[in-house]
Amino acid sequence: MSRPLHLAAYLLAFDTRAQALQDRTRAGFLLRAAALAELAHRGDLVEDGAGRVRVAPAAGPAGDPVLDALLAEVAAKRRGWKSWIKRGREETLDGVEQRLAVLGVLTVQDRDPYGPVVPRRPVLMPDPREALDQQLRVAQVIRGDGPVDHVAFPDAVLGALAAHGQLRLVLSRQERRERADRIAALTDRLAERAPGLARAVGGLGTTMVAAQGGMGGG
Repeated sequence: MSRPLHLAAYLLAFDTRAQALQDRTRAGFLLRAAALAELAHRGDLVEDGAGRVRVAPAAGPAGDPVLDALLAEVAAKRRGWKSWIKRGREETLDGVEQRLAVLGVLTVQDRDPYGPVVPRRPVLMPDPREALDQQLRVAQVIRGDGPVDHVAFPDAVLGALAAHGQLRLVLSRQERRERADRIAALTDRLAERAPGLARAVGGLGTTMVAAQGGMGGG
């Protein structure tokens, strides 16, 4: 089943054995970038001459609560892609989890009234097959040798996000080094729609470290 990029990116970042995201902070960056890429792919977000993001004149409601919330944010203020990736990450992550719960992919558990206080309700993925298939397919895209322009645009974007977001569930640090040229080519596919967003995705590793004061690469 094909999912919009922001929902597919959550599946990439979800550790089905641990029944938790690989890293919630990291996931926030990835989902935010994925949602922006989805809207750029739809033609709803475009760059102006200064590299700032704006809502396209013909853009209408996306029909997805996460995307519609992001469109409203962008409509209210002009910022660059990198700034939009850094802002509102937790809200986007919460929204994606709520959407996946509605779709039956996740189950949001009730808090234990007698257990420790936790900042959010834990989630479960009862059927891990879709997430595992997503992770395997994207890993194969990165490891492949076929022409990158033959890769479907969403898969190219997910490959770039998994690599620059350092998702060890998809590929190891050594594989990221070995496949650097392939990863760069996948990232360039995003530049077809939004050059500034491609640059921001390419710098995700640095952005995450700068914003969080250091994150493990895995």
